[in-house]
Formats: sequence, structure tokens, C-alpha cells
Amino acid sequence: MKNNGNKKRNIRWTLVLYDIVIYLVVAALLLVLYGGNDKLATVTVIQQMLLSAICVFAARLIGNVYGQVWRYGGIQCYIRLLFTDAIAFWVYVLLELILPVHKITFARMLALFCMNVLGALTLRMMYRYAYKCGNQETLYGRFLAKLLYLVSGVQAASDKEVQKIKIAIIGAGRVGVSFAEELLNNEEAAYIPRCFIDTNKEKVGREIQGIPVYSEDEATLKRLAEYEVQEIVFAIPSMDADKKKALYEYYKKAGYKLKVYDYPTVYAAGGKRHLREFDIEELLFRKPLVVTDEKTYDYYRNKVILITGGGGSIGSELCRQLAKMNPRKLIILDIYENGAYDVQQELKIAYKGKLDLQVEIASITNRRAMERVFEQYHPQIVINAAAHKHVPLMEHNCIEAIENNVFGTRVIVEMCEKHNAERFMMVSTDKAVNPTNVMGATKRMCEMIVLSASTHGKVKYSATRFGNVLGSAGSVIPLFKRQIANGGPVTLTDKRIIRYFMTIPEASQLVLQSGAMAQNGELFVLDMGKPVKILDLAENMIRLSGVQGIDIVETGLRPGEKLYEELLVKTEELDKTPNSMIFIERDAPLCEHDINVKLEELQAACATEDDNVAREALRKAVPTFRKPEEVNCTAEQSKEMVNTRKNMQHLEQTAVI
Repeated sequence: MKNNGNKKRNIRWTLVLYDIVIYLVVAALLLVLYGGNDKLATVTVIQQMLLSAICVFAARLIGNVYGQVWRYGGIQCYIRLLFTDAIAFWVYVLLELILPVHKITFARMLALFCMNVLGALTLRMMYRYAYKCGNQETLYGRFLAKLLYLVSGVQAASDKEVQKIKIAIIGAGRVGVSFAEELLNNEEAAYIPRCFIDTNKEKVGREIQGIPVYSEDEATLKRLAEYEVQEIVFAIPSMDADKKKALYEYYKKAGYKLKVYDYPTVYAAGGKRHLREFDIEELLFRKPLVVTDEKTYDYYRNKVILITGGGGSIGSELCRQLAKMNPRKLIILDIYENGAYDVQQELKIAYKGKLDLQVEIASITNRRAMERVFEQYHPQIVINAAAHKHVPLMEHNCIEAIENNVFGTRVIVEMCEKHNAERFMMVSTDKAVNPTNVMGATKRMCEMIVLSASTHGKVKYSATRFGNVLGSAGSVIPLFKRQIANGGPVTLTDKRIIRYFMTIPEASQLVLQSGAMAQNGELFVLDMGKPVKILDLAENMIRLSGVQGIDIVETGLRPGEKLYEELLVKTEELDKTPNSMIFIERDAPLCEHDINVKLEELQAACATEDDNVAREALRKAVPTFRKPEEVNCTAEQSKEMVNTRKNMQHLEQTAVI
């Protein structure tokens, strides 16, 4: 065990010697050479020099001024020097009054201490500046570096940093400057900043830490070449997404390696600063979303919340977000025990027993298990994120998709009504819009069940629809990463495919916010931003990996797969909410009788254990369920089917097929 009370001090005696020289020079000027009517006798000079020297150097040694590393010294180091010398001055004044020594005037005492501290500060600033100037490969910089070496024996940066990677930092704000200081103060850093690139007119044309600041127009490729810049570092966390994308593409095309400097904010407890590659999420250049709505937090605070599918990609993130909102109890329900266990352990470690957390392993289709869970916990809020979501697999397992997604949702809805839950929130998908696959059709059927229940049930119901989430289980990005790691090729079903993407935290936060604002019977639609070409995503991932020779191969559309997903985010056709990213679709719910007829027909079809029979029953239950060839067509063909689509949607809302 360390004994902090007996910590050894490492005193820089060379610096003490330099300070003694400065003190002798100052004392000689003020006590010996200064003449006039107040010329001091030799005995007075000796007494005053000894007394003041004892006060100054005793205070500095006690204040550990000589135990600091001045080449890295910040403002606190200089304040400490000023503070210790101020104490020394008043001790000197007191001793002058008490001891039987020859007196000098107060003005001369004050001048002696002020000039001495000024000399000490000047020495340290020159030392620090000379050390930093070593990274400037100019005649002036080399001269100061050599001078520093001769005076202090410290090897300056210029001779050590020849092999360092030279970088330009985009952003001369707090984050960028902090990064530059960190590099300049660290002898072992692998990087050295050569210039800043910024748009602030007050900074452009000036220097920060001896590093020039250029505008984007001034930071031409020719100028960067003159500075021998090898990499570009983005150090503006708040940069506009479109602006970041333009700069990324510009410098990437010029052949520069691009990185991001992460700087933890006050909200990122325990966050660490580090330099890293661009994440694939950042290559979509979406503006990051953080929900800070206090009303949302208040809604979930002190509530008993059940999350079905709580071990999945979205479900686990919902658990993380809800845990921050201080629920009374959080119940994670999932059929897959490994996922539920992982999020349970993560939250236990993060909250150290302060979160009341329970895990239940069961299927939402198991009515007896759901009865037991609801009877035991009586959840106030139920978020249904459990579902089979993999499109190609569900095409070949139609009955299982219907049993789990459709009838599982019905079981949860019935449990909510029976056990007096306050609110039911369903996580839906953009694939439910004019579905071309079994998975999308089952999710549309779930939406219809939820909206119908809102017309006759006691619980408040809502559903939230969004697109693909980055990094979720079964998504395209993990697949691309594995393929690149294996040397390729990267496979695309079709190079024309576009998708809407959102990060898992973004989607989860918007789901929670939409659920908190729901009154009853809303079908929320999230604004997913601009669609992304999967081909562009694949090319960016290959470029980001740095691996050469990776081919991109088309394999053909899979069963039930669309070229273009539809979210129907047309602001003129949707109702707005207080959140500009959340809209409400105008969707007329079916009555209880009509939805029950559809469910009975689906149940009878599933009982045949024939996927084809079940698929046709699903197609009848969901009139907008279409064949892929109806949507994966040319623009001309698409126009011809517009009227047919509208008629189908009308049938879905008004009749039982």
C-alpha cells in the first residue's frame, strides 16, 4: 500500500540554480547598484539578501514549485509560483519588523520581490516556448531548440519528432486546441499538429500554440503539402452532417487518411479522449440525436416497465435508455437467454444495485407464461419489441412468423387489458408499409391489432414505425464487416437498393419519446432522414478498412426483398408532433369484430401447417401485402399501380377480406 504522507519530492535543482542567478541579478540591481539618497551599506545589503532569499526559496520549496514539470506547465503552475512568492513577501515584511536588522523601504522590498518573480516567470515561459518551438522545422525553431539543450540539457522536440505523423486539425475550438496541446505536451505522441482549419473569421490568419489557423479556402491541397500533412483529424463534434460529409469526401479523394478526435463532454462520465478511425455510423453523416425532453423522463420515472424482446438489439437499448430514467422496476423478457443475460449484467455493473431489474425467459406466444409474468409484476408500461425480423428466414418460415409476431402481439395486448396496464407501445418497421414479404405483412397485421384495440380497450395503445438500425443483429453492416475481414467479396443483392438508416440509440430514444406523447391509437412514423444507397455504404466500408482488392458482387434480390423501403414520411399527409422527427400517420383502425375475423382465418391457416396456405391467408388479411415484382419495377410501371395501391389501402381499412 502506498504511503501518500511520505511521498518523495523530485526537485529540479538545475531550475533552483537558475532562479538563484536571477535573484542575485535582481538583488544586485536593487540593493547594490541602485544609488541616490537611499544607497545601502554593505552590511544592510548582505542582511537583506539573505533574509529575502531564505523567504523566497523556502516558500518555493514548501510550495513544491520546483517539483513541477514546467515544459507541460499550465496556468495553475504559474499561479502557484505567484502565490508562494506572495506569501514569501509578507513573511519577509513581518520578519523585517521583528528582527534586529538594518531596514529598507517598503517600496524597495516590493520592487525586489516583483522583479524576482517576473524574472522567474520569464525564464519558465522562455523554457516552455523553446521546448514547443522544436516542432517548428524552421531556422528560428532549431535555434531555440539548440539553446534549450545547451541551457537545460533537455532535448527539444525538433530532433525527436522527425518521424511523427504530421496532421491538420479541422476545428480550432475547445476540442481541437485541447487535442493540439495534448500532442505538443506529450513527447511520446505519434502525431504532431501542423495547422488548424476553421471557419471562424476571428481565428483565421492567427496562431494558436504557435500553430497557424487557415480557412477552408486557404487550406488548399498545395498548402497542406507544404506542411507535409499526412492525415486530417476532425475535432468539431457539433459540425453539421452535410458539411462533414463534404469535407470527408474532399480530403478522402485527395488521398488523406481521415480520423476523428473524441473528446468526452460533461455528460460522458468516465469518457476518454482518443483518436480513432471514422465509424461506419458516421459515414452516413447523420446528425446525432439526444433526447433531453424532461417530460419524457418524467413519464417513465418511477414506473414498472416490461420490455418484451429486451435482449435484442432494439430491446436492449430501450433497457439502457429506460434505466437512466429511474423506473421503479425494469423487467426484461426474452426467449433468448444469452441476450437477456448480457444486458442484465451490463446494467448491474453500470448501476451497482441501484436499479430494480428482473429478467424473465419466456416466449410471448406462451399464454401461461405471460399470465404469470403479468400477475407477478403488474407492469404499468409494456413495450413490445419481441418479433422475428429476418426477412429471408421468415419467407421460409411463414407459420412461425405469424405465430410469433401476430399471435404473440395479441397475447400481450390481452394481458395488458386483463391486468390493467396503463400503456402498450409496439415497435414496428418500415417494412410494414405496402409489405412485399411475410415479415413486413405480419408487422402490418400487428399494427392493425394494436390500433383496433385502441378503439375498445382500457389501455392506451400506440405503435412506432422506423427503418433499419445500424449494427443490429442480422443487419447488413456486420455482414459487410465479416466479408471484408475474410478478404471479400462483399455481396449485394442489388446495387440499386436504398435503405433508411438510424442508429440504435436514436431509434430507441424516439420510440420512448413517441410513447410518452401518445394519447391513444397513434401510429407514429419516424423521420429517418435521407435514404442511403447500400452500394455507397459498402464502398465506404471497404475504403475505411484500408484493405485493397475487395470486389462487390451482386447476388440478386432475395425472396420478399424490396429495392426501396417506404416510410411514407410526407409531411403534408401526416400530423405533426412537438418533435420534428416524429409524425402521426392518419390510419383508420378496424373494429374489434373485423380484426377478430382476420385473426381466426390466420389461425385456421396456421393449423394446416402449410406455409403456402398461411401465406395466402396473410395476404388476404393484409390487403396491401403485395408481391415483390409489383414494387421492384420501373418508374413507368410504378405509376400504373398507384390507383390500385390506393384502392387496396381503402379495402384494408373498411372491409373484411
